[in-house]
Amino acid sequence: MMLETMFAMALAMASGTTQARDAAEDEREILRVEAELCRAFEAGDAATLRSHLEPTFTLVDSRGTVTDLAQNVAEVARREPVYEVFRNHGQTIRLYGDAAVVTGITSIRSRAGDGEVFEGEFRFTDTWVYRRGAWKMAASHASRLPR
Repeated sequence: MMLETMFAMALAMASGTTQARDAAEDEREILRVEAELCRAFEAGDAATLRSHLEPTFTLVDSRGTVTDLAQNVAEVARREPVYEVFRNHGQTIRLYGDAAVVTGITSIRSRAGDGEVFEGEFRFTDTWVYRRGAWKMAASHASRLPR
């Protein structure tokens, strides 16, 4: 029995996880960061985006365009478009150890530099990974909902 306990501890330490995280706390943290990311889009806060997205982050937008971390950070930094509303709601979270999948709806209202208004609701799927002691978004996909 002692050998099994020592083996389990060694395995946990080798995997970088020495203590089980609380699922409810993980869900609250992911929702908190999702809301913070929405506020970052509204405020043009590229630093917040950079801090919560994995370096290999990819987004598949509602037109099927794939963009990476640098492209998303640059869009937010130059505030083109300007997001007046960027809100997630109706989220469901599924945890898989050091990964999580969040589905929900994002409501967006933005204004382009030429004054054109764009708004809609989008069904999204976000993939999260637990890295270096924090939840980071690794990928996102959005599909426009019918009006």
